[in-house]
Amino acid sequence: MPRPNPAQLAYGSATVILSALAMLLVSQARSGAGIAVVASASLALGLLVAVRVSGRRPSGAPRPVTGAVPAQRGAETADGGRRLAETSSRR
Repeated sequence: MPRPNPAQLAYGSATVILSALAMLLVSQARSGAGIAVVASASLALGLLVAVRVSGRRPSGAPRPVTGAVPAQRGAETADGGRRLAETSSRR
């Protein structure tokens, strides 16, 4: 299982703390069961936020081409034109 990155830890922790405080203030829970429900809900929300942070990608970022080798796609020349991929004469 991959380790969480710093953004996931930061957003997830902040979500758990802030949502727990907000829910405790709004619900005014005083019993142990009420506090347990608020704590589990805030943990679940923090986990959801942490998982969603990892999947984000800027909208302008290009998606990688799957299954394509850079030599097969052609290469850029110095003047910006495209040239054919070079083939190897070795066998």
